[in-house]
Amino acid sequence: MKKKNRIVAALLALFLGGLGIHKFYLGKVGMGIVYLIFCWTGIPCIISIIEAIIYLTMSDTKFAQKCK
Repeated sequence: MKKKNRIVAALLALFLGGLGIHKFYLGKVGMGIVYLIFCWTGIPCIISIIEAIIYLTMSDTKFAQKCK
């Protein structure tokens, strides 16, 4: 499995998170589809901003463990 980059995931969550693009990047296709289904509500946008902040403040080792 290819190692995922924490900064790329955070940027995708920040700019395209409302569509769930960061979830697809991380290999969580099911959650990505849920984000796509509910993108019209705006809720995924709010959640993805929070996730971007979490990804940016998380250490690389902790991020690698989370993405397994």
